[in-house]
Amino acid sequence: MAFRSMICCGNSFDRKGEGKKQTKWRIFSLKELHAATNNFNYDNKLGEGRFGSVYWGQLWDGSQIAVKRLKVWSNNAELEFVVEIETLGRVRHKNLLSLRGYCAEGQERLIVYDYMPNLSLLSHLHGHHSTECLLDWNRRMNIAIGSAEGIAYLHHHATPRIIHRDIKASSVLLDSDFQAKVADFGFAKIMPDGATHVTTRVKGSLGYLAPEYAMLGKASESCDVYSFGILLLELASGKKPLVKLGQTAERTITDWALPLVCERKFDELADPQLNGKYVEEELKRVVIVALICAHSQPEKRPTMLEVVGLLKGESKEKFAVLENDKLFKSPQPTDDRSAVDDGSDIISEE
Repeated sequence: MAFRSMICCGNSFDRKGEGKKQTKWRIFSLKELHAATNNFNYDNKLGEGRFGSVYWGQLWDGSQIAVKRLKVWSNNAELEFVVEIETLGRVRHKNLLSLRGYCAEGQERLIVYDYMPNLSLLSHLHGHHSTECLLDWNRRMNIAIGSAEGIAYLHHHATPRIIHRDIKASSVLLDSDFQAKVADFGFAKIMPDGATHVTTRVKGSLGYLAPEYAMLGKASESCDVYSFGILLLELASGKKPLVKLGQTAERTITDWALPLVCERKFDELADPQLNGKYVEEELKRVVIVALICAHSQPEKRPTMLEVVGLLKGESKEKFAVLENDKLFKSPQPTDDRSAVDDGSDIISEE
C-alpha cells in the first residue's frame, strides 16, 4: 500500500476556521520511535487495548508523544490503521486529538499523537486515577461540553461528515488542563453526501451501542449521539455503562438512571466521589440530556449541535420541553437482564 500517497504532503487544514494555519505532521522512522520510547520499554507503556499498546515517548527536541503500536499485522489491523490516519488527517479541532504522524515499516504499524498527561476519562472514572478524585464538577462539565463540541465538529463541520462509531470513556483523552480530546478513530466512517446512514458490520463497545446499530448495522450520526448519552451518564454518576446487580446479572446505566429521574431523585444520580459538591441545575441538565441522547428511538435524539447548546444552558426553552418529555413521566420497567449478546460482532470494553 502506498502510505506516502495516502495523505497529500502531510498537510491538513480546518475547513471551518478552527485554526487558519496549516497543521504539519510527518512520517516517522521505526528507528526514531524505538529511540523515543526506549525500545518500547514496559515502563513507558501507558495502556493496552484491543488494538495493541500505547507508549509514552520523547523526541530529540524534547517534545512528548504517545505512540500506538498495533499488536499484530492483519488485514483488519491494516484497515483500522489507514482509517485512523485518514480521518485524523482530515480534521482539526481543539477537542479532537492531534495527529503527529505515523510509521509503516515492514509489518510495524504505529500512529504518533500528542501526549495527553492526564490520560483518559476512563482512567479517572474507573481506573488507577479514580481514587485521586481529580474530576470535580467543573471539570466534568468542561469535559462534557468539550467532547460534545469535538463530536459536533465531526458531524456538522467536517467535509465530508464523519461518524466516530466508538464513543466511550477511554476514547476521551485529557490534556494537562483536563480539556477533552476525542480520540480512537479506527472505526470511523465517512458519510456519503446526502446519506442518512450507512449499513456496516457492527463495531464498537458493549454498553455504548445504539439499538438500531447493534441489531441492524445501521450507522449514523445518531448512533454517536446515543453513545455520547451513555458517556454523559457515566461522567455524572461514576457508574459503568453496564451496572452489575450480582454475580451474573447486570443492567444498562439508562435502566438504572431513568426511574430516578422520573422520581426527580437527581441527588442519587451524582457520583459519590463528588461528595455533594455539584451544581444541582447542571446535574439535572446533564442527566436529562444524556437520557434523551440515549433514547431507543433515533428520531427522538437531538443532534450534537443541539446537545452542545443544551449542555451550555443556551437552549432553556428546548430544555424545558425535554424535561417534560413523556419519557420522564412514569417509572420505566427495570427488570434485570444480561447485556451479553454472543451472536454479535461487538468489541467489548477493555
